[in-house]
Amino acid sequence: MMRPIRWLLPHPFLTLLLTVVWILLQNEFSAGMAVFGLILGIVIPVLTARWWTDRPHRIRPMRMIAYVALVLWDIIIANIQVAWIILTKSNASMSPAWVVVPLDLKEPEAISILAGTITLTPGTVSADLSANGRYLLVHALDATDPDAVRDDIKDRYERRLKEIFV
Repeated sequence: MMRPIRWLLPHPFLTLLLTVVWILLQNEFSAGMAVFGLILGIVIPVLTARWWTDRPHRIRPMRMIAYVALVLWDIIIANIQVAWIILTKSNASMSPAWVVVPLDLKEPEAISILAGTITLTPGTVSADLSANGRYLLVHALDATDPDAVRDDIKDRYERRLKEIFV
């Protein structure tokens, strides 16, 4: 029984994500659009499953929900902080910095989520990943202490991602 379900839903979270995104893109909820979104959510992962060879073995969905809530909160706070920086600081008094973040994460999906999280949070941008995947280069808009930025990324995001991708 597990084999047909694994074949039909090779990436259940991707199926759910595609379905929800389709419904949101329609800007109007209807049963037909929800069913069509579910069909897309099943067909696209099935057709692309062979290119997804190394997918995570176990993901903790409740920790992922908590992580998303944390990131949304951080985006709101960072928007306010960046607006304050723009309104009150001159360019000469800002301290932009390049920060190298050593990564403990191994899964490409977790590294992608971390890079996306950093880029989504106003004031920081993920600029590059080292060839061996062990370091992430981040640009911070105003960082008087680049080490504190690095430590904050590692403690606030990477630590939680390591708990999600077990």
